[in-house]
Amino acid sequence: MLTIDLSGKTALVTGASRGLGRAICESLAAAGAAVIAAARASDDLNSLAEIERVSAWPVDATGEDILKKIDALDRLDILVNNAGTNTPQPFLEVEDAVLDRMLDLNVRAAFRIARASARKMGDGGSIVNMSSQMGHVGSPRRTVYCMTKHAIEGLTKAMAVELAPAGIRVNAVAPTFIETPMTKPMLANPDFMAFVNDMIPMGKVGQPGDVASAVLYLVSDGAAMVTGHSLLVDGGWTAQ
Repeated sequence: MLTIDLSGKTALVTGASRGLGRAICESLAAAGAAVIAAARASDDLNSLAEIERVSAWPVDATGEDILKKIDALDRLDILVNNAGTNTPQPFLEVEDAVLDRMLDLNVRAAFRIARASARKMGDGGSIVNMSSQMGHVGSPRRTVYCMTKHAIEGLTKAMAVELAPAGIRVNAVAPTFIETPMTKPMLANPDFMAFVNDMIPMGKVGQPGDVASAVLYLVSDGAAMVTGHSLLVDGGWTAQ
């Protein structure tokens, strides 16, 4: 039987205020961890900080303040590198501003936050990078997003190998389309929703709790021998 008890551990979750990040914060706190929810200032972030064992950092994941705050911590046990964005555009029409913004948040910020966090971890530390099924396959109108998530997959493997001697595990979670505020406009399109359902053998999109459960497993002692892995939460999309 797998029992997940994170009592006494400190976790940092980026992109925490809504969707996947919020569900992850709630799950980690319910398992006993002291959770730092990092996101841009908002009412959503404030309400999240009202949950027991959750505190808020109103910061931009691409800025310097979050790195300074991490550096000021006595220690960190868990990082969930969840902040990210997507702006679907046809490859030939991708705007440089969109390219730069997605690379900055999805890759550069994730790298810098992981580096700062690993410096505060010791034996037993765990990092989960939020990837995507698009880190394993390609898809129309998602060249930049696919590129950034393939980068996260490579980063996860390289970090896992390099940090293993220090006892720090590094894994990724790779979801399919999950019903969140970010995906809601896409899934509201009947044609796109039909495409998604056709691509997912289980015939349904995921929920934030599906992803939070995967994260909870990977940061738990039950995954003590799991590192360098990408856990697909995709309803079978990439199995075809």
